[in-house]
Amino acid sequence: MTSAEIRKKFIEYFASHGHTAVASSSLLPDDPSVLLTTAGMQQFKPYYTRAADPQKDFGALNTVSIQKCFRTSDIDEVGDSTHLTFFEMLGNFSFGGYMKKEAITYAYELLTQELKLPISYVTIFKGSHGVPKDEESRAIWQSLGVADVREEGIDDVFWGPTGTSGPCGPTTEIYCKNAEGKDVEIWNIVFNQFFYPGSREELLAQNPDKKLEPLEIPGVDTGMGFERLVMTVQQTKDLYETDLFAPFLDLLPETVSLRHKRIFIDHLRGSSFLLADGVRPSNKGAGYILRRLMRRVLAYEYLNELGAHVADGLVHDIVHEYAQFYPELLRENDAIRIEWDVERAKFKKTIAGGMKALEAACRESEITAMQAFDLYQSFGLPYEIIKEIGGAATERLTLDAFTEEFRKHQEASRAGLEKKFGGHGLLLDTGELKAKDEEELKKVTRLHSATHLVQAALRKVLGEEVHQMGSDITVERTRFDFSFPRKLDRSEIEAVEKLVNEAIERDLTVVREELPYEEAMKRGALHFFKEKYPQKVSIYTFSDPSGVFSMEFCGGPHVTHTKEIGKFAILKEEASSAGVRRIRAAVYP
Repeated sequence: MTSAEIRKKFIEYFASHGHTAVASSSLLPDDPSVLLTTAGMQQFKPYYTRAADPQKDFGALNTVSIQKCFRTSDIDEVGDSTHLTFFEMLGNFSFGGYMKKEAITYAYELLTQELKLPISYVTIFKGSHGVPKDEESRAIWQSLGVADVREEGIDDVFWGPTGTSGPCGPTTEIYCKNAEGKDVEIWNIVFNQFFYPGSREELLAQNPDKKLEPLEIPGVDTGMGFERLVMTVQQTKDLYETDLFAPFLDLLPETVSLRHKRIFIDHLRGSSFLLADGVRPSNKGAGYILRRLMRRVLAYEYLNELGAHVADGLVHDIVHEYAQFYPELLRENDAIRIEWDVERAKFKKTIAGGMKALEAACRESEITAMQAFDLYQSFGLPYEIIKEIGGAATERLTLDAFTEEFRKHQEASRAGLEKKFGGHGLLLDTGELKAKDEEELKKVTRLHSATHLVQAALRKVLGEEVHQMGSDITVERTRFDFSFPRKLDRSEIEAVEKLVNEAIERDLTVVREELPYEEAMKRGALHFFKEKYPQKVSIYTFSDPSGVFSMEFCGGPHVTHTKEIGKFAILKEEASSAGVRRIRAAVYP
C-alpha cells in the first residue's frame, strides 16, 4: 500500500463514520504560546473549551485531519533512522460526539481491518494526580480481543496541554511491530476530560496553584505519526526506506553519505513546507529555524560538491509529490524557488571564508560556544556544521551553550536599541505587533488601525458571520484571518478594499473607552473569541457624524483620525485553514 493510498484510506474511513474532513492548518499557529504547529489538535483547541462551535464550523461534532507538524527539538537528531523535523499527523477528533468506546473501536478497526496491521499491545493510564486508573479503556480493549494491556504513568500516557494551557487527559497508546519485529508506538488516543490552566511541566510538578478542571463536555483527540505508520504498513526497517523518502534519497549521488542524504531530504522537505506557509529566513522565531535548515542544506551542498541543480530538482519533486494533498506548495512554488536562490547567493558569499575560519580555529584550540556563535554571526555557519566539521575541537560544544550565546546576543542588541532610542528601544511587542523604533511604531499603528477597518468592511460585504480568527502585523503588512467558508471573488475583494479606503477618506475619529466587559458586549463591540478578557476592557470606536464604522475590543495603539492611515491595498486573499480565509494587506503614504 503506497503512502498516498494510506492517506486516502484514513480520511475515507473516518468520513464514512460521520467525521468532517478538515484541511491542515498552517505551520504558523494562531496560538501565540507555541512557535510552530506541533500537533494535529492545535487548530481544534477552541472547540474543546466551547470557545468555538463545531456544528457551526464543520456541520458535525467529529472531524478528521492530516496535519502538517514541525518539532524543533529533533533538528540535531536528524540523520539517524528515526528522527524528522517536519512530519504529518493523522488524527480524528470529537467535541462531545463520542468518547472511549467509539474512539478505541475506530482505531482497532482501521488498523486491523483496513490496514491489516495486527496490534502488539496497548497502554492505559495507571492513575495519579487525582485521576483514577483507566479501567474503562482496559475493558474496551479486552472486549475487542486485545489481551496485552499495560499500565503506564502520567509521564507517558497523560497528554497535554499544548502551549501554556489547554485541554488534556489520559491516553491509550497502540503498538505494532516493524519489519525487525520491534514494537513501535503507532497511535495515541487522548481523552480530553480536563482543562489545565498551566503548562505540562507545571502539571507534572503538581503546581499547587493550578488544578485540573473537568471539561464541561469531554472529547477525543488522537494523533498517529504518518511516517511511522507508513513504515509499519510497508514493513521497512526505518522511516527513510518508505516511499516517502527512498525515491528522493536515490536521486542523490552515491558519494554522499547516508546520514547526509537523510539530513538533506528532511531539511529540503521541512523548509519547503515552512516557505509555503509564509515563513521567511531570518534571525528570529520561525525564520531562524528555517534559516538553520536552509543553511545546513547549503553547507552539505558545498561539502559534497553538489551543483545547485541537485537541491533545486529535489525541491521541485517534493513540491509536486506533496501538492496533491497540500496544494499550497504548488501555489507558492515560485516563492519557494526564489527564497532558495536568495539564501544560496547570501551563503556563497561567506561559506568559503567561514570554512577557513573554522578550520583555523580548530587547529588552534577547542571551539567554545562563544567562538561557535561568532562563526555563525560572521559567516552564517550553522551550529550543526560547526559541530560536525570541528571534530575533536567541538566534542564539548553543546547546542544549549550555543543557544545561550545567541540569547545573550539578542539581549545585548535589545539593550543597545533601548540606549539608542532613549529607553524606547523595543517600543512595542504585544505578540501581534512589534516595533523597534519610532518609524516602525508609526507604520504598525497605521496597519493596526487599518485592520479594524478590514474586519468591519468584510462584515459589511460578506455578512455578520465573519469573525476574526487571528492576526499578525509587521512593518511591511497586516495579515488578518477570518471565518468564511469559501474563496472571495474579485468583486468582493475590491468591495472590501473600496470600503476601507472610503472610511479612511471620511477621516473617521478614533476614540478609546474603558468599560466593564458586560457593557462593552451590550454595545456590540466585536471581540476575538479565542481571547480571555478581564472585567474591565478597552474598546476603540471609528466613527463620524454619519455613524459608527467599527467598534472593537482592543489594547491599541491606533491613529486618532483615519486619514493618518494613508492608502490601503489588499495584496492577497487565500485559505488559512478549513473554514478560515486570510487577507494580506499594506498601507502606503
